[in-house]
Amino acid sequence: MMSSLRLQAAMVVGSAILFLLVFVANEWLFNSTGFEFTRGMNWIYLPAGMRLLCTLLFAGAGAVGILIASWITCIFYFFPDDPMRSFAGGIASAAAPYLVYKLAQQMYGLQASLVNLNAKRLLFLSLAYSVANPALHHLWLLLRGEAVMSGFFVMVLGDFLGTLVVLYAVKLALAFLPALARHEKNRPPSA
Repeated sequence: MMSSLRLQAAMVVGSAILFLLVFVANEWLFNSTGFEFTRGMNWIYLPAGMRLLCTLLFAGAGAVGILIASWITCIFYFFPDDPMRSFAGGIASAAAPYLVYKLAQQMYGLQASLVNLNAKRLLFLSLAYSVANPALHHLWLLLRGEAVMSGFFVMVLGDFLGTLVVLYAVKLALAFLPALARHEKNRPPSA
């Protein structure tokens, strides 16, 4: 029981840290180069990919980690003067990938190892997430009386491209692990 709680806590903290690291990298890489449409909307948004990846890998624990990290970025960076928007933005940011995770369970019988997610299914889930996330954010804004539909398509595109970059970067890194392990195994011992 205790080791399960520790594992869940590690997945929550790991998801939050991964998201925050990718968020900082995205800000550094893209905001000074004209990839920012408006504050919080980028033409390529790498944290979107981390949201989906952590939730697919860690389920509810990943979503909780994303929720915490999203609240941190919303409260301290995006909307420090609007606590309600920060609160709702964090919920939308965590709910969208979790809804796509539940969709994957329903449609594909998603397994914890993700072995049954082929490229076509992963592409579909990336697209579903890239629509769900902006839809939830914009639904909240519309309920508040703010009409900001011009940013909807930018968010869809930015989330989709960011998700593809993150997922395929991870896929590429995982492809190199067996080759690296073989190389280390065959390396002569050093004196």
